[in-house]
Amino acid sequence: MGGDPKLLADTRAWLVKAGNDLRAAVTDMAASPPLLEDALFHCQQAAEKAMKALLTWHDRPFRKTHDLVEVGGQCVEIDPTLEPLLRRAAPLTEYAWKFRYPGEPEEVSRDEAEEAIALAREVCEGILLRLPAENDP
Repeated sequence: MGGDPKLLADTRAWLVKAGNDLRAAVTDMAASPPLLEDALFHCQQAAEKAMKALLTWHDRPFRKTHDLVEVGGQCVEIDPTLEPLLRRAAPLTEYAWKFRYPGEPEEVSRDEAEEAIALAREVCEGILLRLPAENDP
């Protein structure tokens, strides 16, 4: 495609970070015992960074926010076919802060973490499909 090298580098950087968060979530699950809360955090981060990669590629500014509803809404403006996937991913938003500090009484289940990983992976793959191959990290 031969696009703007800076735009390409910035987009790729977001995708690399998203991939690293996805890998971290999987690694957290393999720990003994599994680090479920950390895995959930990395799932939210992977989805957020993949979405921000799409916005970067399309040269759309975005706020520094972890709100996947807001970021996802901007992505849907670019590609409305993302709406069902990003709507399903919106609940990952709470993992940006939930369980990050002491005092959360709720326990995380392994199933919840595995579902979050699958969803974050689906978001990352869905975004990659909508970007030119030259962006693949």
